[in-house]
Amino acid sequence: MIDWGAIFSNAAVELISPTTAAYALAALGLAVHFGYTGLLNFGQAGFMALGAYGYAISTLTFGFPVWASVLVGIGASVVFALILGIPTLRLRADYLAIVTIAAAEIVRLLFTTNTFQPVTGSANGLSGYKGGFADLNPIPAGTYGFGPFEYNAYDWWLRIVAWTIVILACLFTWQIMRSPWGRVIKGIREDEDAVRALGKNVYAYKMQSLILGGVFGTIAGMIFVLPRAVVPSNYQTSLTFFVYAILLLGGAATILGPVIGSMIFWVLLSFFSGFIARAVEAGWLPFMSSIQAGQLRFILVGVAIMLIVIYRPQGIFGNKKELAFVK
Repeated sequence: MIDWGAIFSNAAVELISPTTAAYALAALGLAVHFGYTGLLNFGQAGFMALGAYGYAISTLTFGFPVWASVLVGIGASVVFALILGIPTLRLRADYLAIVTIAAAEIVRLLFTTNTFQPVTGSANGLSGYKGGFADLNPIPAGTYGFGPFEYNAYDWWLRIVAWTIVILACLFTWQIMRSPWGRVIKGIREDEDAVRALGKNVYAYKMQSLILGGVFGTIAGMIFVLPRAVVPSNYQTSLTFFVYAILLLGGAATILGPVIGSMIFWVLLSFFSGFIARAVEAGWLPFMSSIQAGQLRFILVGVAIMLIVIYRPQGIFGNKKELAFVK
């Protein structure tokens, strides 16, 4: 017998999980890149890895406080964006796509190599860096909440901080996209030659957009590792593809799209994961092992996203007139 209550309860937990918040923020960064500016960045996993390792290494190796560790991660992402953007942003969009996907893999492999094992932990990753963040927690020790949303003080503190950052990033993006800067960015997406003809430095605007979206991805990487260890295998190319799936699900050139898309993605993934695992245990899928069942959830989520893309290609919140790519 399948315990539907447990399946729905576990799926509901993902609505406000730190992982959902991290992916929402990373997708918002891609919305700045792809949705608003038209930059094909396939290396968001690299920005997230730099944020995670920048924070962890600064804390463990150098003993930096939380604020300094965050600044180190952001600084690393700015340098990374400059390295990616300087040689490619004057070229066609596909060159940036090729460079970013390769650069993200280079970053991951650098953190995996044994050469820097004392600092990066190599394939085993890093842990034990959460103390400084936990010390900032004003919530008294104990367990709070109701039903599936019952957590200890640290888990609530992490969720409050993570979603506060997501809300502030959404408000900032909404405000900046309504500004003259945002109008230039949208103009570049539609026709950068026309914007250049108006006397705007398209290269500089693209670089600013790449840095801004990368910083969002970097902070997302920090949120992503606060409930878990930093492991380089988490930052494979599939991570960027998941973020893109979330972005397209919610709507590429939107503010709320990445947030709602992340919630839907993780709730669906958790629901299908729980349902398939219990269906195998109950004998509903005798032709499938538990390992195979673990991969089937990605197929089902992929089918769900395909249906949304087919019947609503602009995403849940998107507008066809807003996004040149789906006109």
